[in-house]
Amino acid sequence: MLMHNPPHPGEIIRELCLEPLGLSVTAAADGLGVSRKTLSAILNGKAGISPEMAIRLSIAFDTSAESWLIQQYQYELWHAEQHRKDLKVKKLVAA
Repeated sequence: MLMHNPPHPGEIIRELCLEPLGLSVTAAADGLGVSRKTLSAILNGKAGISPEMAIRLSIAFDTSAESWLIQQYQYELWHAEQHRKDLKVKKLVAA
């Protein structure tokens, strides 16, 4: 079952990882080994969590890479489901 309107993983990073530690975007980006621009795009919901970023986050925050990818998947799937009726797909059946 899909979560109702799940948050973007960037929101989770900001609220549950950066804010409690008092980390700035610049400091967090440096710690993750990415540019400030890259992290900022994720935090602002303009970019998603890649498998590599999931690994970086898992190392930095002692979490699992899978949990970050699952959050990204849930976010994307929920948003795609909002446009299900717009898809031009026919049910396929055996001939």
